[in-house]
Amino acid sequence: MPVRKILIVDDSPTERQFLLEALSRAGYQCVTAENGDEAIVKSKTEQPDLILMDVVMPGTSGFQATRAITRDEATKHIPVIMCTSKNQETDRIWGMRQGAREYMTKPIVAKALLAKIAALA
Repeated sequence: MPVRKILIVDDSPTERQFLLEALSRAGYQCVTAENGDEAIVKSKTEQPDLILMDVVMPGTSGFQATRAITRDEATKHIPVIMCTSKNQETDRIWGMRQGAREYMTKPIVAKALLAKIAALA
């Protein structure tokens, strides 16, 4: 299934804006969420084709939100790419165990992100 709509989840307005601009320029429709709880809700209401998930956020972390989204019947088909500053191998493994398809560390390079999104299709 081609990716058209992307849910960007990050508590940093700067990071959300960077991803929003890069993805919009590439032709994707984007929706944003500021935290894990909002991501879980929007994953159901918006039904995006892909979710870009930060890890370190207030309240529900990206790991917790990814686990909730990838284990819910209504949203488990939506791939998640973790986009985080947590760059330890144990973090990457944990993210993948929560259901993430890919794991990228910040700073996110737009070209590399677009390549990963294209590879999902």
